[in-house]
Amino acid sequence: MNLSLGIIGLPNVGKSTLFNALLKKQAALVANYPFATIEPNVGVVEVPDERLQGLVEVVRNDYGQKMGDREVPQKIIPSTVKFYDIAGLVKGAHKGEGLGNEFLGHIREVSALVHVIRDFEDDNIIRSGAVNPQEDVSTIDTELILADISILDRILRGAKDDAKSKDVESLLKVLVLEKISSMLNNGRPARELVLGDKEEKVIRGINLLTRKPILYVYNVSENNLSKYLDQSNQESSHDKLYISAKIESEICSLSENEQREYLREMGMKEPGLNRLIKAGYQVLGLQDFLTAGPKEVRAWTIRIGARAPEAAGVIHTDFERGFIGADVISYIDLMRVKSLKKAREFGLIRLEGKNYFMKDGDVVEFRFNV
Repeated sequence: MNLSLGIIGLPNVGKSTLFNALLKKQAALVANYPFATIEPNVGVVEVPDERLQGLVEVVRNDYGQKMGDREVPQKIIPSTVKFYDIAGLVKGAHKGEGLGNEFLGHIREVSALVHVIRDFEDDNIIRSGAVNPQEDVSTIDTELILADISILDRILRGAKDDAKSKDVESLLKVLVLEKISSMLNNGRPARELVLGDKEEKVIRGINLLTRKPILYVYNVSENNLSKYLDQSNQESSHDKLYISAKIESEICSLSENEQREYLREMGMKEPGLNRLIKAGYQVLGLQDFLTAGPKEVRAWTIRIGARAPEAAGVIHTDFERGFIGADVISYIDLMRVKSLKKAREFGLIRLEGKNYFMKDGDVVEFRFNV
């Protein structure tokens, strides 16, 4: 399962600075990570996960530092996030202003939206289309709603034609689309509408912009970042994040030791880019399970609520089709003994069946027969 985030916002809000910082983060990993920039405006970045290094220690305890002339493990593969840097949105984009349809077409492909909002003052950077953060949010929301209204009108007409056959599914589709249309025309995004499983199923494939989860990233000045971080610690909102794109750009140009010292001076536990990736997981309801062996240590992304066979299918469809069971231990329990062999001897590894709900940090070996 790929996590893809589209970075959107008005011009001159710091989107490109943030995206370039992500690319620098990626470039620093090129030596030990196979992914590269796919296009000039698309970058793939690893998900920060310290548990992978813990599993490396586990595997080496069980198999040694080398097997023959090969390092153990041969590969360390984290989960990834694909970031799309979308051109700045302007008023009237739903009618083709600016990049218009090209912009909207790009963001229809992503899993979630990251709306970068300007919350800093700089006389050298002209404000474009908004005079404050609240107006910034309102402008983007309005354009996305109007774009959805335009496409939904066409879809609804086609759905009504299909419903003339009185087919139950076609009739339900019309009812759901009319609910969404009503919400949009009242100025509210489609994501606010709670639908049942059957309702969700009939509109699957209809790629509405305002149905996508959204994360609001306030780009603040470096001088005010600590104040905003204190404020965010007191807030319960999971869809709001405070970052200084300028600071992130500076962090990515430093060595690991310099980064640690810089973060300490700034009173930050981790870079804002790490927080952005983790927040993306939260808004999409995703989690990672882990696998470990002499060939590779790897993180795999699944939805929260996935059962064991579904997780097995992420590795290979044959694993899901021929699923027998899953040997599972939590990462925390495994790190107490730091050996899968010892964990098995001590009875810490559980055999789970088809109805087991996967948990974040589960270390798993699947049993299957095809």
